Amino acid sequence: MNKFWSETVQRTEPYVPGEQLDDPTIIKLNTNENPYPPSPKVTDAISRELDHKLNLYPSPTTDQLRNEIATYHNLSKDHVFVGNGSDEVLAFSFMAFFEPGKPIRFPAISYSFYPVYAKLFNIPYEEIILNRDFTLPVEDFFQSEGGVIFPNPNAPTSVYLELSGVIDILENNPNQIVIIDEAYIDFATESAASLIHTYENLLIVQTMSKSRSLAGLRVGFAMGNPNLIEALIRIKDSFNSYTLDRLAIAGAEAAIKDTDYFTDTIEKVIHTREWVTAEMKQRGFHVLPSQTNFIFACHYNWIAEDLYTNLKKDGILVRHFKKPSIDNYLRVTIGTDENMEDFFKKLDKIMNTTKSRN
Repeated sequence: MNKFWSETVQRTEPYVPGEQLDDPTIIKLNTNENPYPPSPKVTDAISRELDHKLNLYPSPTTDQLRNEIATYHNLSKDHVFVGNGSDEVLAFSFMAFFEPGKPIRFPAISYSFYPVYAKLFNIPYEEIILNRDFTLPVEDFFQSEGGVIFPNPNAPTSVYLELSGVIDILENNPNQIVIIDEAYIDFATESAASLIHTYENLLIVQTMSKSRSLAGLRVGFAMGNPNLIEALIRIKDSFNSYTLDRLAIAGAEAAIKDTDYFTDTIEKVIHTREWVTAEMKQRGFHVLPSQTNFIFACHYNWIAEDLYTNLKKDGILVRHFKKPSIDNYLRVTIGTDENMEDFFKKLDKIMNTTKSRN
């Protein structure tokens, strides 16, 4: 450790993102990016913005984008906060709603940025063990001292919690915030956004990186009671009033408006996901029921890390987590049909030419 580091830096354990290899021949099925480009209206909007406005600061309030998001979700602008990717929105949420000394709860198998933020902001936490089928044990999230946060659908497991379970957690934490990280919700059954008017302790965080193909623009947002949104704005304006640049704002507005393209893209990903799930099962894999743009699968006769390593050698990147209870699972992003056909060709070759652990 460097002697000049603060105590905060010394206690941090930074998040490790998925591999980003600079090789155009590699098929990336490891970071849950959308395989389809954003709406053509997005690139048109960005091109127009490039013409003459980059010398001017962007809007610090992003009112127009907030209005577009609010309209889509049947809310008002005051129910929406916008930030530079959902990870930034989550960081602001930890600062705005969680207190040092009061332990929060999140799943033991979950988005690995949660413990990173908890340690960074000196917030104690309790990791809730999932059920054997990787579903959330809803009652274990009741009466949290410091608050609750969990992804829905969960990552990396892909499992979705029905709204009845979400309501139970909300109603059994009436004095604490419940943050639902809905990064993959557009590939799932239903968002909890419909509950915002009923529960003042509900904050929903979403991203435009996955379903709207804007991972490169870094646009995330939160939805909740206006009092919660005001807290996030206060935190943001204490760091940087201009978190989103002009190009990101213009692109995000266009993406939200183009509902036809959005719907078509979602349907294609879900259709491919169901086909991939069936193909994996035919090869003897156990696949968790996915409501995301990825699957989480294991094979009882094959070591996941070996499959991951051999796929990487063959130009296919998937994600492997060296963590207890999931170390024999692979997370595979849903690509185009052509991507997944290549994936299965390489997977079949590996399974036919190497030895299983049995």
